[in-house]
Amino acid sequence: MRLSVVVIGPDSSEIGERLGQTNGSVTVVRECEELAELIAACQSGLARVAVVAGGTADITMTLVDRLLAVGVGLVGLSDDDGERRRLETLGAMTAPVRVPRDQFERLIAGAADHAVRLAASDAASAASFSFAGSHPGAPAVGAGPLEEPTVAAAGGTTGEDEGEVGRARLIAFWGPIGSPGRTTVAVNAAAELAARGRKVILVDADTYGPSIAAHLGLLEESAGLAQACRLADQGQLDESALKRLAVPIVTHAREPAATPAGELRVLTGITRADRWNELRAASLAAVLGAARQAADEVVVDAGFCLEADEELSFDTMAPRRNAATLRVLEVADRIVAVGAADTVGMPRLVRSLDELAAAVPTASPDIVFNRVRRSALGRFPDRALRDAWERFGPARPIVGLIPFDDETVGAALLAGQTLLETAPRSEARRAIAEIVCSSEQRKRKSAVASARAGGRRPR
Repeated sequence: MRLSVVVIGPDSSEIGERLGQTNGSVTVVRECEELAELIAACQSGLARVAVVAGGTADITMTLVDRLLAVGVGLVGLSDDDGERRRLETLGAMTAPVRVPRDQFERLIAGAADHAVRLAASDAASAASFSFAGSHPGAPAVGAGPLEEPTVAAAGGTTGEDEGEVGRARLIAFWGPIGSPGRTTVAVNAAAELAARGRKVILVDADTYGPSIAAHLGLLEESAGLAQACRLADQGQLDESALKRLAVPIVTHAREPAATPAGELRVLTGITRADRWNELRAASLAAVLGAARQAADEVVVDAGFCLEADEELSFDTMAPRRNAATLRVLEVADRIVAVGAADTVGMPRLVRSLDELAAAVPTASPDIVFNRVRRSALGRFPDRALRDAWERFGPARPIVGLIPFDDETVGAALLAGQTLLETAPRSEARRAIAEIVCSSEQRKRKSAVASARAGGRRPR
């Protein structure tokens, strides 16, 4: 069976002539003039492999991801060693422009087989490529001219990889619409991990209302995540670039921590909601992979929406606003679902968990309720909340209850600091520490303070 190929680039005519000289296993069905023509040809099912012969500067991770999603492999031909390494980092297979015909045909066959395997799997749309740009030990997707095509394992991570050496745990904080306090919990969770000697990267991946920069008083925000995604899309994101874009945050606790303080860096979110298309799924996955390599813990504040309406509205593969959220949830080792503890927040969380199960079947979220208070739940709020959850919620236990402490949380937000800095003895801070730091978990009678009005325990 002959493999159909579309080609583009300055050397495309020569490639077409070379492959057409003999009755080989590859046939060129179209020589494209523009990249848009090549993408359209691939999405229409005309070819199984796309070949870019010279002029590979326009190849990005987004392009590779779009082609692999429809079962089309990509081969980039370049005589520059550095450019071939960049293309391999993006997920393309590579060879010099003058590669011998038999080796070229094997390379094309390998690219086609790799694309078919990804397209046939349920995770094809969530394939994330190995971060190999600045880590020579990491596997790359590619093949040299003198060897058989080799393909690195692609796909999201699961909890089984949590203990892998050199790979950070990724915790995603997610919740339904309605501002349940997801960002506040994520920011303070990252601070708690850093205070225990961990190297933490906090990522604001919310495409609707990014606010981590405001929470931490970073007024000179510069959309660090968008810049990192841009570099990753070009295959140019390395550890030094990531650290340059991730803003270092220094926390000063009022009382000594149990262990030496670690490192907390922040990749700030987009500065305007209309910049959501800068957070493409493939490049975001590469940024998260880089963060895993550079830190001990990666904490991500994800958006609330899981819809994929764009797939129904366009005949072609349009950018998806919620792809960033879906990709984060697909690759996360742990998902913390944050809901508001009241008669509106609980039903919203229940419905959102059903949507999560449909959108990401492998998700196994930990349930956390924020702003637990007597005024919304009655005299015994903990008991009332757990009883209601057992009756109406899914068969997943509640792992954390964060008490309502508006005065303390508001003061921390005003100062652009974390609860660890402004109120280290607050019940809200202790509850968040219990959620993310297993060694801190303690059994207490109630997550709600016993003080009458303010909800704060006297010191």
